[in-house]
Amino acid sequence: MMECLAVDWSGALTGAASRIWIARATEGVLTDLCAPGTRSAVRDVLLQRRQNASPVLAGLDFSFSVPAWYAAARGWTDVTDVWTAARDEGEMWLRDCTPPFWGRPGTRRPHDVAQGLRATELASAAGRQPKSVFQVGGAGSVGTGSIRGMPMLLELRAAGWAVWPFDVAATHTIVEIYPRLFTGAVVKRRADAREDWLAQHLPALASEFRRMMRASEDAFDAGVSALRMTRLDVATALPARGDPVTRLEGAICRPGAR
Repeated sequence: MMECLAVDWSGALTGAASRIWIARATEGVLTDLCAPGTRSAVRDVLLQRRQNASPVLAGLDFSFSVPAWYAAARGWTDVTDVWTAARDEGEMWLRDCTPPFWGRPGTRRPHDVAQGLRATELASAAGRQPKSVFQVGGAGSVGTGSIRGMPMLLELRAAGWAVWPFDVAATHTIVEIYPRLFTGAVVKRRADAREDWLAQHLPALASEFRRMMRASEDAFDAGVSALRMTRLDVATALPARGDPVTRLEGAICRPGAR
């Protein structure tokens, strides 16, 4: 029996306490939903969970790497190089916002849309508008959270977590998730729309969790993602990836065979 853990992440310097949520689910039942308060608290939860020998699949909703062309331009040949650079240079990237980064006031996207996306984001783009890790400001930006999340992956991997697809999936595996792939069509910013979705898709959800997921879009994303992750056939959803682009850029864990 595998526990599934989903983290709705935030890279914000202020206000992150209400936007970071962790959900846990086992066999289609939500068992916990909480806001731990900080990014470091998420790290501590995952480090502690690694000490428990029982299997777990943890999903984090930020980009785990950068487009291959940028990695090549920087001389990065392994995802560890990307994460190390994010640890050492990430705050400078966010502060200076020099190309290929963009999104701060006074900056414009310096490349076409496709160039800013990884192969896995392009594959997930049908009917959606995936965001680039290079966008570090503006509506829907994911770059800030990703840049502040990648250094944590270094710590978690060193502590014994497998980070898929860079590592073969194991008893304790971390994956990149995109909550929209789990929720499907719903206007998540509206509490009434979230409530209607929960009534339709999760009628047996405990009232306490329903209340939190109605009140917070971030709690909604975490809770739904954890529950949907329990449906995954890990062997099918997390195959070993040998192609060099995927091993450098990463891949989003997609809903697949049950």
